[in-house]
Amino acid sequence: MSCEYVRDYYAVPAVIGRRVIVGGKAGVIAEDRGHYIGVNFDSDKPGVVHNCHPTGEVEYGEIGVVRKITASQQRYRRFLEYGDGFDSFVGFCRWDAEPERSWNCSY
Repeated sequence: MSCEYVRDYYAVPAVIGRRVIVGGKAGVIAEDRGHYIGVNFDSDKPGVVHNCHPTGEVEYGEIGVVRKITASQQRYRRFLEYGDGFDSFVGFCRWDAEPERSWNCSY
């Protein structure tokens, strides 16, 4: 289950998808970051996640929805993961677009 450590150690109702207000900024818990909660603030693009301490100026709200990241953000995350094996970004993009990649399958 997500954010289990944070819930148990800090006794807070942290789960992925819960709305929070951190230091006056509204957002949603998007990732489990170990000792921290990963918050996507409403003012940021989807996929931009900030580490926040689970008890530091955090107000927990109702369960919400984590916004989906765009296709270009997904491609950039794959580039960060696999890009070291390519001479150029264009070479990576050609490899990334091949139909046999699991993220390109339509079934």
